[in-house]
Amino acid sequence: MIAYHLSYSNPLTHYLDITLTISENTAQEVYLQLPAWRPGRYELQHFAQKLRAVTSSANGQSITTSKITKDRWLVQANGAATIEIKYSFYARQMDGGGSWLDEEQLYLNPINCLMAVEGREHEPYFIKLAIPENWQIACGLQETEKHTLQAASFDELVDSPFIASASLKKEMYEVNGIPFYIWIQGDCQPDWDKIKHDFTAFTKEQLEVFGDFPVQKYHYLNEILPYRTYHGVEHSNSTVITLGPGELLMAPSLYKEFLGVSSHELFHTWNIKKIRPAEMTPYNFAQENYFKTGYVAEGITTYYGDYMLARAGVFTAQQYFDELNTTLQRYFADYSRNNLSVADSSFDLWLDGYKPGIPDRKVSIYIKGALTALLLDLQLRQQTSRNASLDTIMRLLWERFGKTGKGYTEADYAKLVDEVAGISFASYFDQYINGTAPIEQALDEALYFVGCTLKKSENPIINEGKYGFKVTSEGAAKVTAIALGSPASKAVSVDDELVALNGRKIENNLQHLLALQPKQTELTFFREKQLRSINLAPDGNNYYSKYTIEKRNDTTEEQKKSFKQWLKQEF
Repeated sequence: MIAYHLSYSNPLTHYLDITLTISENTAQEVYLQLPAWRPGRYELQHFAQKLRAVTSSANGQSITTSKITKDRWLVQANGAATIEIKYSFYARQMDGGGSWLDEEQLYLNPINCLMAVEGREHEPYFIKLAIPENWQIACGLQETEKHTLQAASFDELVDSPFIASASLKKEMYEVNGIPFYIWIQGDCQPDWDKIKHDFTAFTKEQLEVFGDFPVQKYHYLNEILPYRTYHGVEHSNSTVITLGPGELLMAPSLYKEFLGVSSHELFHTWNIKKIRPAEMTPYNFAQENYFKTGYVAEGITTYYGDYMLARAGVFTAQQYFDELNTTLQRYFADYSRNNLSVADSSFDLWLDGYKPGIPDRKVSIYIKGALTALLLDLQLRQQTSRNASLDTIMRLLWERFGKTGKGYTEADYAKLVDEVAGISFASYFDQYINGTAPIEQALDEALYFVGCTLKKSENPIINEGKYGFKVTSEGAAKVTAIALGSPASKAVSVDDELVALNGRKIENNLQHLLALQPKQTELTFFREKQLRSINLAPDGNNYYSKYTIEKRNDTTEEQKKSFKQWLKQEF
């Protein structure tokens, strides 16, 4: 048996004391591997930097423990039947993939801190929690006895986060006989009737896409926080969501995000937790798992997250378009779309996929992945005269790969698209997935099928539209981005701190000063602590153009039928 005992002496230090007991050992040497990354975030996390004082003992005596890589240990067990490994973990990262300990709760992602016993990963693992008697546990694992959790394997163990607290709130809804539990930890006033109504609606819609559900029950673990935050991470039968500020949970702006991230993470229960790239079947937690199909795993899921809310009637068509328009603005906000394909950006997640990186280097697999999913969905509907769609692709991926446990490859996915379309979609993959061709014309043509258009308009922000540079919205006006080939590109650098325009101090008034249409534009700024001045002149072009999806005025009855079949709403 392999068991963990978790305890703490002072929660305000945020240190969690962990004892790993390995029973029925016969090995002379035991290797322990702490995961180097976590599913849902495909970059090395270096969790081992948060461990303190790893020691081992057997038969009441210390035994030699050596660290042989940054996150792997060798224990000289010498055949001892029972071994104990002790260490402490610093739990003070409050987001969907972190862990947190204080006087009010223990929130833990086991993948952050629990080691695998190499060669015994497929055995049952147990967690015994030394927590206050009145605390309850929100978790997808079975609670075999009070405050004791059991996992069938190490993979299940580290894929099962939990929140333990005396102040957890819980409600449940049911769809097709499957219970869905909504847990909330934090100070907020949820409108449970509205939440359950809306969650039931998008859950039904997702089940309609796939036909059945991968697991017998599901848990939404929500950390509702007193400050602005947004994050979600998927797991096999649960998700962790951090969201705030709590007092605004039911306000339209934050509640929309609550619905969106919840729908997104639920869709992951099929897409990535079961329908998984071949390169991740199985997961290798000790190193990078490179894959190029992030546009399927995350892009399609991002598309469906909000799309399901529209199809379920939780969002109006206009509310859904507002979300699509936000996605479009993020996509066209830089020029990375011209430099690295979404497939190559997926591969490079492990390099710099979760940080801004250098300007205009890579696209987001979430953003471009969602737009290419929208494009594919509409093109399939048009090509098959509304007889097939991206739903068809997802259902077949689930039947052929998700249910069988077989990982899919890039070729498998492309072949499936061709099969459903009845023609080759090679140009779609060549141009928009593996290439960097502009997507605007193809998307506009696809939207025409459902009576809509992709409208391009000039950027009303003068420094962006006329001169081609962006600045911070608060505090000092620092340059944050520059459009290639724009007037600013020849004179301005990222991080220049703007001081004055034509001798007038800049203090949240740049737009007002530019709106006066001065005959000349003399910009004074600090660059590397040195004061400089340059003259900028517009070149007649507009940069950082705005794109929106809108309904057409000349829509035909056939287009309206296509629209209704797509969104399940009247045009």
